[in-house]
Order: sequence, then C-alpha cells, then structure tokens
Amino acid sequence: MTCSLFHPGLLLILSGFFIPLFNGTRRTLFILLIPCLALLSIWSMPLGNACNYQYLEYELILINLDTLSRLFLTVFAITVFTGSLFCCKQAKSTELAAAFIYAGGAMSVVLAGDLISLFIFWELMALASTLIIWSANNNGSWRAGMRYITIHLLGGVVLMCGITAYVNETGSLLFTHMQANSVATWLILSGFLLNAGAPPLSAWLADAYPETSFSGMVFLSAFTTKTAVYVLLRGFPGTDLLVYIGLFMIFYGIIYALLENDMRRILAYSIINQVGFMVCGIGIGTEMALNGAAAHAFTHIIYKALLLMSAGSVLYMTGKRKCTDLGGLIQSMPVTALCGIIGALAISSFPLTSGFVSKSMITQASVDEHIIWVWLLLQAASAGVFLHAGIKFPWFVFFQKDSGLRPDDPPLNMQIGMILFAITCILLGVFPEVLYDMLPYPVQYVPYTAAHVVTQLQLLLFSGLAFFVMLPWMQRTLTISLDFDWFYRKPGPYIFNVLFNYLEQFQTGLCHLYTKIPIKEVSNVLAFRLSIARNIFILLGLFILTLFYFLI
Repeated sequence: MTCSLFHPGLLLILSGFFIPLFNGTRRTLFILLIPCLALLSIWSMPLGNACNYQYLEYELILINLDTLSRLFLTVFAITVFTGSLFCCKQAKSTELAAAFIYAGGAMSVVLAGDLISLFIFWELMALASTLIIWSANNNGSWRAGMRYITIHLLGGVVLMCGITAYVNETGSLLFTHMQANSVATWLILSGFLLNAGAPPLSAWLADAYPETSFSGMVFLSAFTTKTAVYVLLRGFPGTDLLVYIGLFMIFYGIIYALLENDMRRILAYSIINQVGFMVCGIGIGTEMALNGAAAHAFTHIIYKALLLMSAGSVLYMTGKRKCTDLGGLIQSMPVTALCGIIGALAISSFPLTSGFVSKSMITQASVDEHIIWVWLLLQAASAGVFLHAGIKFPWFVFFQKDSGLRPDDPPLNMQIGMILFAITCILLGVFPEVLYDMLPYPVQYVPYTAAHVVTQLQLLLFSGLAFFVMLPWMQRTLTISLDFDWFYRKPGPYIFNVLFNYLEQFQTGLCHLYTKIPIKEVSNVLAFRLSIARNIFILLGLFILTLFYFLI
C-alpha cells in the first residue's frame, strides 16, 4: 500500500465513532474542527492518484483527485461544517456520528478511483443515512427507514452485479468514462440513477427524508443525490438517455411538490426536480453542460440546505410541518423567514443569487447544441421551480394566513448556520467567478447579460402571477401524495398478511384432520406458533438476501 496523504473521507468516518465520547462544548469544538481539517486536507493534496492499495491482482485507488472531485469535496466539507454548527447543541450524538460517517462515505466515493472502493463506501453511505433517519426515534421514521434501506440495498445489489460483469468483461476496476452499451454498464448506470432519485424508484426520497429530525434532512439532502450526480458526471457524460430522464425528474418533482401540504415533502420533491437539471446537463455532455451540472450541484447543496434549515427551524420551534398548520411566522421568526426567502430566491435562479449563475449554464448548453425543445422545457421548468419552492414554501409558512403561532427564532447556533449559507448564496451570485474557477473545464460564459437577466425576470414575474391567480387551488389538505411507493405501502403489507392467513388456515385444517383436536383449540395454538414462524420467516428471508448480496 502506498499512501502519501491523509484521506479526508476516512477522517470524517473515524471521527464519527468518537463523537459520542464528547459532550457539551468539547463536542461542539470537535465536530466543527474535523470538517475544517478535512477541507485543509482537500486543498493541500496535489491532483492525481495518491493512495493505492493492492488487493489480489487488482489495484484499489482510494484517492484520485482532480478538479471535479475537489469541487464536490469542497462543498461537502462546507456542508458538514455548517450543518454541524446548525445543530451542534440540539442534535443527538448518535445522529451526528451517523452524519459524519455518511459524509465521510460520500467523500470517499468522490475520491475513489476504482469500482470496488466506490462500492464499499457507496454502501456505507446507505447504512449511515438510514441511521440518520432512525435517529428521529419515532414510528414514522422507523417505517420510512426500513423502506429506505430496502430500496438502497436493492440498488447496491444492482450496482455490484454491474461491477462484477464489467470487471469480467474488461478485466479492469478503474472507474472512468463508460459507454452504456452492455448489460454491465446498464446495471451500473441503473445503480447510480437509483441514488439520484430517478424514476421509477424515486419515492424513497420524499418518503424518508421528511421523517428525519429537524437537522437530519439537512445532511441527507447534501450527499446521496449529489454523490450520484458526481458518479454520473464521471462515468456517463453525454449519455443521451439522461436528457430524457432528467427532464422527467424536473417535471415530476414540480407536480408532486405543488400537490404537497408538508413543507419538508415539498422541499424533498424539489430535490428530485433540481437533480433533474443536473442529470439533463450530464446527458447533453458538452463542456458547458458538464460545467453547469457540476456548478449547479455545488450551489444546490448550499441553497437546499438553507431552505431545509429554515424549515427545520420552524419544525424545531413549533413542532408542526403541515402548511395548513402554519402561516404568519414572519412576525415572530424574521431571521428564519429572511434566510428562507433567500434560499427560495436562489433555487428559483433569481439574479444576484447562486442559482442564477449555475442553472443558466445548462440552459445555455442546450442553446449552443441547438436542442431547442430541451431549452423550451428547461425554461418552463424554471417557472415551475419558482411556483413550488420560490413562492409556495415561504408563502404558506411565513405569510398568508395568521396561524396564531408566535415562536421565536431558533437558538443562536441555528441562526448563524442559516445566515452563513444565506450570505454564501448571495456572494456566489454576485461573484460567480469564485465558483467558475473551481469547475472542471475553462468557463467561457457570462451570466449577467441584459437578455438573460430580462428573460429570467419575465419568467419569475409570470410564474409569480400564475401562483396568486391559482392560489385557491393551492390550498392543501392534511393528506400526503403517494406515487410509486403506493405499491409497497398499500398492497405489499396486504399481500403479506393474506399469505400468512391462508397458511394459518391450511395448517389448522391439517392439524384437525390428523389429530381430531377441535378447530378452535388448534387455531389458538397455531396463532401463537405462526406468530413465531412469521418472525422467523422474516429473519430468514433477510438472512438469505444478505447472504446472496455478499456472495454475488
């Protein structure tokens, strides 16, 4: 093994195990110091391979640093620092530990130069993120976490099958540009897209993320989907199918967000929508489009975390998450409202905010390639983003009716975390060259032209007018909107119970036939035995799936 530098991802993973040993001020200092050391390590490392490990006849590359990976590592480290500051005094040590391991896994995926290392840390992310969901410690989070880990273990199996077939075909473990032209690469692409929240298995995101604690969703929004964007940028740039998948994700997220009443589910569907822009840019595949996808991932992590901090602050101070239960909070939570509004403007690509200088690169790439229909759809989608995230979220939570709630702004550490990200959103919008200098390709693009600014303002004004015209239809009930997760929320448990009921009746009949014991007595005995059998069956099934998972 040759390794000349300390691995920033492993630093976060190892530190996660030590967090429960600290409390109070020592814990706060520890969780703020570690991401700073990771960021220092990222920018002190030279570009290239720096940590190789020989495994059998293969060489594992734990550190493969270039400008693209450094961009993602930088924003990951910044998010860990600010997210930790946001919840340093309120979050449980177990949640913070899981968050650090999760973030370290994401960094390690970004640095991985081979498919085996990538897969190991990919699965570590799935396990750690599930622990974050379960850290909310309620029945809803437990059920959502079970559905979440089931989907992600399925994705892991698909990815591992693809990696095994790819190594068998090529004899190489290197993670580099691939062509989606074989069963192996299609399986790898499918595994990546599942983590990106692509259809049809995208319901896991809006199902699980809102069930976390007030701070858990801030961490979850930053890493899983953006790590998927990174591996798509690295592995499948220019794959035409991604254009269509990205466009579907964009409008899918908009429609479901407009239907939602839960403020955090609105923002969860908005994640799918925004990742759709990135996936579409990766599919276009030009240097401008890839720069745009990378830049938009960077800005999205920050303004989405800001929006979720704002929503998390409301949840923390009021205990409520439904838009129908909220309103008028700007009166007593002005700092939270202001930061939420800045995040809403940034996600809507308002001029002088970070979203304006990143998303426009993707739309410009479609113009440069003369894909006019894509440009038209992206413009329409920009108006839709302003409808659901730019207006709907702040309007129903901070304005509209007076709910009678008068909570104060959250504790100081939470306010500082929001303010830091709000300032970052504005600084990146005013000085885009700071972001452009970190992108993987030279940037020949000027976002602030008269035509671009006027066009964007027209779109935003039109969508704002449309929102208030359609406001009576925007009122939501206390229900949630199900999509593909209907299949494993509704018929799944029903089918499971029906099968066991038939098994119970069958065994009751057999026992009565051969023993001549009255059916009522047989039923009582079998009910107890089948309850045990059901649990054994479930455990055995999980064991077989796990065994199959590791053997394959």
